[in-house]
Parts: sequence; C-alpha cells; structure tokens
Amino acid sequence: MSNDNSKRLYRSRDDRMIAGVCAGLAEYMDIDPTIVRLLFALGLFAGGATFWAYLVMMLVVPEEI
Repeated sequence: MSNDNSKRLYRSRDDRMIAGVCAGLAEYMDIDPTIVRLLFALGLFAGGATFWAYLVMMLVVPEEI
C-alpha cells in the first residue's frame, strides 16, 4: 500500500543554486534553505566530506516532478 502523505526527498527545481540538493533537503526537513546551504559551506571549509556528500546526492536524489 502506498501512503500519499509520506515524505520523499527530492532535489528542488525552483529554489536551486547549483543542483537543488540543499533546497530539497531543507524542504524535506521543513527548515529554511539558507540554513542548509550555510551548513554545507561550513562543512566545505571545515575539511569534511561535504563536497562528496553533495556530489553523491546530486547524482542519486531524483529531481522533483
């Protein structure tokens, strides 16, 4: 059985800077996209695996319909 109210993670088509990953995550978590973008940027400068996580999500997470 499918549930129409189930949350799904998609890349945003409307609110995108690069590939819509941050905006899609923000919509999924119901927070402001700027917060997610700042966290990704801080992760890049902190030397984390943020770049690779973004790249993988860009390739794996489908674009919203």
